[in-house]
Amino acid sequence: MEILFSDAFTKSLKKYSSIKKAIKKKVDMIIENPIALGEPLKGNFRGYYSCSVRRNFLIIYLYCKVCRKKGDNEIVLCSDCDKCSDNTIKFLELGPHDQAYGKK
Repeated sequence: MEILFSDAFTKSLKKYSSIKKAIKKKVDMIIENPIALGEPLKGNFRGYYSCSVRRNFLIIYLYCKVCRKKGDNEIVLCSDCDKCSDNTIKFLELGPHDQAYGKK
């Protein structure tokens, strides 16, 4: 499994260091089983998954295998899509609900 973290995700991780352990635990769980834990998003966020860390605090990520299988890669248009294997998880955003969805 190839794991990638966006700059925005890494920056947010530093900002929310007080819940770093909870975030790490959830990231590890997503890596273990990305489809079972995350909720597939719809509309403008089609192709992405979200997973709550705490009640109103989310991780937004992509799982390349599912994205390609569903044809969502034509909508998401990752700049590095052709360089990533199917077994790649990209962690993109981290933060409170409104903030995480506002950055896509």
